[in-house]
Amino acid sequence: MSEDLPGKDARWIFGTWPPAIGLEGLPPRDQVKEHPVNIHPTAIVSPSACLSTDVAIGPYAVIEDGVVIGAGCSIGAHSIIKTGTTLGEGNDIAEHVVLGGAPQHLKKNADLGGLVIGNNNTIREYSSFHRAMKPGTNTTIGDSNLFMAVSHVAHDCKVGSNIVFANNVLLAGHVTIEDRAFISGGVGIHQFCRIGSLAMVGGMTKVVQDVPPYVTLDENSQVCGLNLVGLRRAGHTTEQIAELKKAYRTIYRSGLKWTEVLAELRTAFPTGPAAAMHIFCSTGKRGFVQERRMPPNATLKIRNSDTETESTPTVTPTTASELDLKTKVG
Repeated sequence: MSEDLPGKDARWIFGTWPPAIGLEGLPPRDQVKEHPVNIHPTAIVSPSACLSTDVAIGPYAVIEDGVVIGAGCSIGAHSIIKTGTTLGEGNDIAEHVVLGGAPQHLKKNADLGGLVIGNNNTIREYSSFHRAMKPGTNTTIGDSNLFMAVSHVAHDCKVGSNIVFANNVLLAGHVTIEDRAFISGGVGIHQFCRIGSLAMVGGMTKVVQDVPPYVTLDENSQVCGLNLVGLRRAGHTTEQIAELKKAYRTIYRSGLKWTEVLAELRTAFPTGPAAAMHIFCSTGKRGFVQERRMPPNATLKIRNSDTETESTPTVTPTTASELDLKTKVG
């Protein structure tokens, strides 16, 4: 970058064209025209980085060799976009973010894959995303996600779109997060685990198995029903939610063997949102989180009338539905 150009000068910065890791559809080099970019004088931008229109680079930010940044992106002060990273359009990168770092892995490959981030994502302070382990592979981030402060995405993760990651969420390597999931603060997700679409993971949860679509996971990593709020916000109809409840009961309350559960899901729910249950559950390799159950020897207080004293019978239900049934009968 020429030192005699002020930070607000209009220019396109590029080196080799097209870049080795870049956006599809880039024009030939001889057709590239200057576009307005706003680069702070203290930022360090490699001559081989490719910046599109209306890009803003904040103070002391570092853009390394071969980085591709799409139109309308904003890079905050002191952030580092490392070699192997491709950003789509409209991404808002806050201060002190590091994108494209090497995997935190004992096996140090000389050649690494990439980090590809889609459009309109917000990545807040001190977050870190890592490149994939092997050449020709990528850690991928979809569109319109919110990563709150100190989020971490490890190598080879596959993150969908319209997902919320609250503060201090940690994804280990090869984790998959499907569209519209909500991951609460302080959640740690074990490597190779999957979180299904529209699942809601409660705060401070340790996730070590797959979480099916549409369910809510409590702080003890146990399923406690469907994510009804998320389903309604996503526009699911009453009929679709009713079908999802049936599929949920098939998985967690039918008492069938797992092969029978999969067969029932496939035949009973061939279409609609509930069909995703079979697709997800039939491809699991780490097992699935279990439903929350009442503890053994749980005590249920029953008041027969306002004038009578409380009785405290001891019941040992195996599921919440059995507890409801025993209460009605008793």
